[in-house]
Amino acid sequence: MPINRESQNEEFKSNWHDDYLKTICAFANTDGGKVFLGVDDNGEIVELNDIDRLLVELPNKINSVLSILPSITIREEGTLKYLEIKVDSYSVPISCRGKYYIRSGSTTQQLNGTALTDFLQRKTGRTWDENAAIAYNDVLIKEETLLKFRNNAQDKIPSIAHENDLKQILEKLHLIENNKIKYACILLFGNDPQANFINAKIRIGKFTDDANVVSQDEVGGNLFDQVIHTIEIIRTKYLQTNVKFESGDIERKDVPEYPLEALREAILNAITHRDYSVSTTIFIKFFKDKLVISNSGSLPPEVPLSKLKSAHISKPRNPLIAEIFQKAGYIETWGRGTNKIVQSCKEAGLPEPDFNEENNIFTVTFYKDNLNEENLKKLGLSERQIHAVLYIKKEGNITNKKYREINNISDETARNELKDLVEREILVIKGKGPSVKYLIKQ
Repeated sequence: MPINRESQNEEFKSNWHDDYLKTICAFANTDGGKVFLGVDDNGEIVELNDIDRLLVELPNKINSVLSILPSITIREEGTLKYLEIKVDSYSVPISCRGKYYIRSGSTTQQLNGTALTDFLQRKTGRTWDENAAIAYNDVLIKEETLLKFRNNAQDKIPSIAHENDLKQILEKLHLIENNKIKYACILLFGNDPQANFINAKIRIGKFTDDANVVSQDEVGGNLFDQVIHTIEIIRTKYLQTNVKFESGDIERKDVPEYPLEALREAILNAITHRDYSVSTTIFIKFFKDKLVISNSGSLPPEVPLSKLKSAHISKPRNPLIAEIFQKAGYIETWGRGTNKIVQSCKEAGLPEPDFNEENNIFTVTFYKDNLNEENLKKLGLSERQIHAVLYIKKEGNITNKKYREINNISDETARNELKDLVEREILVIKGKGPSVKYLIKQ
């Protein structure tokens, strides 16, 4: 058998079913691929009924429904025969009975909502940030930002190294088309991007709970200014620092509660991948035990949520914005942003952050310590044990009596569950006999 397993570009089917038109549609909309008829899920060739009839009928059926003509060939393995349906990748969107499908890994997925809008727009050869709608005028451009970018990027873009004319620089960056400024240009280098995109800004807040905010800031301006000002506001106003000593407790070092490198990467990700066609801002919310950064825009189907903590391709929603940030040295183009966020948190001794996607909103959640409720659940603790750990974090310690009271359980159960927390090295025992207390292990 020439194939060992199904993949992004290959799929096995024991026999034909019209539902497989979706798979062929997905191949055509992604990178092309092959469907093998007469091959089971294990890659073994099986008896294929009416192979000659299928060889005649399938091209007509596929062309009738999908308006494409794949190559269909009879293959042989010993005395057995099977069909290979080879599908090319198409530059135009292909629909199957009015619906659109793509391949993601070894699965076929239907596109809906913003994912469908993005797909159709990409198939036209343009993304949202490449649209051009406003006549060029020097007044619209913040000269300071553009010239600073020119200086930082001249090694990567030699053609702009000695250019002083703003319009010439932007044209060489492909940010002007037919004397009109592209959306990416307005956001990246505009004097007042919010005049055209009112919600293209970042809101920062400190919360006591999901509903109550005690302080807040709003950051506007172009995207380069937003990155600089947001990080500065977070660093000086919102981040707490912990004092650590190195080199024999001589040198003092102030360490932020969350690693700045990880926060900077998450903010750049939010800006680069945000869906600017949706009228919501980027939110950065500080809570007592966590920090949440959210932006509109779902992940592309090629980069599922499960891949964000491992190697994955880079598929920015706004490739023109991403390219300019990359030339400025702000980001890479290797799909390592989320991996760097995770690594920075690990190096700081913090739990891995959580990535989530729901209702076209992408969020990354940082945790201040390993003993937050979400992480305690991941450790497999019971609700009673979690309740006790959170109690200790608030009150400083817990006794067996208090453990029984807050959980309404027997003395024996309390002893066993507290012993388990000690054995897990989450708690330590202080004192002896009736005065024993349980504290968080430092």
